[in-house]
Amino acid sequence: MTVDTRWLDSKQKAAWVRLAAVLELLPAALDSQLRRDAQLTHFDYFVLAMLSEAPGRTLRMTALAEHTTATLARLSHVVQRLETRGLLERFPCPEDKRATNARLTDDGWAKVREAAPGHVATVRENVIDALTPEQVTQLAGIADAILHRLDPERARAAVYERYDLNHSEDGPTGRR
Repeated sequence: MTVDTRWLDSKQKAAWVRLAAVLELLPAALDSQLRRDAQLTHFDYFVLAMLSEAPGRTLRMTALAEHTTATLARLSHVVQRLETRGLLERFPCPEDKRATNARLTDDGWAKVREAAPGHVATVRENVIDALTPEQVTQLAGIADAILHRLDPERARAAVYERYDLNHSEDGPTGRR
């Protein structure tokens, strides 16, 4: 059976190579700043930030995995490390003893509030301020189109749509 490959034309290849470079360089820039300023990885910060925005700063581990788009195995490893540092705690879910909840501790809340300004500055410096307001809108549309392909069932849409314009909350410190 022969498959006809739809090769990328030069414009498509240029766009793809640039996107691939962003996908490689941006996580490193985010990690570098957070490691330097807050002794956190970007994923550590993301876990803490998701808990900071949850009611009671608490989520079931399965919900936290969904919010962070992580596997339970990866999340459990990171949560264990953050728990050892006193930034969150795990406990049996009162509604379902088979489930485990994760809750941000006061030290974890302080860490999120300490780390958020530098993180936002890095996001702004490397992404937002490089774009015009129109390009920011276009970027949201482009990302949305790609997400619809990657998540056609929209199983994780609540995760990436919670910051849409119709939401008024700005983040763990009141600013994002």
